[in-house]
Amino acid sequence: MRIVVLAGGLSPERDVSLSSGCLIANALLENGHEVLLLDLYKGLDYHGGLDELYANSRTKRYQYSVPQHEPDLEKLIKETGNGTSLIGKNVIEICKSADVVFLALHGSIGENGQLQAVFDCFGICYTGTGYTGSLLAMDKAISKELMRYNGIPTPDWITLDLEKDSLDNLLENIELPCVIKPCSCGSSIGVSIVNDKYELDRAIDYAKKYETRLLIEKVIEGREFSVGILEGKALPVIEIIPKVGFYDYRNKYQPGLTEEICPARIPPALTERLQEAAEKVHKILRLGDYSRIDFMADKDNNIYCLEANTLPGMTPTSLLPQEAKVIGLSYNQLCERIVQLALNRK
Repeated sequence: MRIVVLAGGLSPERDVSLSSGCLIANALLENGHEVLLLDLYKGLDYHGGLDELYANSRTKRYQYSVPQHEPDLEKLIKETGNGTSLIGKNVIEICKSADVVFLALHGSIGENGQLQAVFDCFGICYTGTGYTGSLLAMDKAISKELMRYNGIPTPDWITLDLEKDSLDNLLENIELPCVIKPCSCGSSIGVSIVNDKYELDRAIDYAKKYETRLLIEKVIEGREFSVGILEGKALPVIEIIPKVGFYDYRNKYQPGLTEEICPARIPPALTERLQEAAEKVHKILRLGDYSRIDFMADKDNNIYCLEANTLPGMTPTSLLPQEAKVIGLSYNQLCERIVQLALNRK
């Protein structure tokens, strides 16, 4: 089978995506497929036919480590000369040649539904969630409104549009501590926990580097959990325990900085509530073949859904592969299952 693994992109999460993409491509090569790893933003300028392109990939093995800090996208734009175009040269043509495109993208066009809509227009088979669910999950304000309307507890929040709202009036009414985050970023990019007024300006400046629509959310003190969903069913609950600070970009992707326990050592009743809530969120947001839903639980084991991820990370430290392993699905088997689910929809 011919598979394109699409990664990278012009996104603050491109490094995470490239790491995921390398592992996915290697797994699918080991499974016996013809696999191309393609950067959505850079595209590929190739000579010769597509048959030659696939043939040359058979002996490849890919490797990419996530740096400690987010990528410099302005530098990338200057180096490539691609400007702000989100889809690189020959990407659509190469993806049309594949039996299926494995979306290893994170953030931006890869998760907000834009790429999924384009692929639908070209009849390209792809993994994960369609454009509607991608849009609903990527916009944290919309997804939280849908959760609350459907009875899923989520931390109290307000939205702040820096292009429209009066910053001074809003900031006077913010209850501290709070979390400030861009409405449509993942991987904890742009996220800060604010404990006092002196940290507010710095947190807003950090978040607005990525987006002018911000979410200001109440802090829930307690334990952090995540629940993967595969084919509509919850996987085992995983607990996330950063050794220092919160589960930020560095703690997520640098090995050894966070302890992850799966299955989580929690009462069966709490496990059941988390799994039921995760399945409900997955359904409410119209998510696809797989997803990951993140939660906090306070000292009384009240649970609060933080957000949903339509393309969960597949890096060495990512949560979904760890959860799948507990039910007997190896990394390679998980990748194969995701591919087969996409083909079944086709």
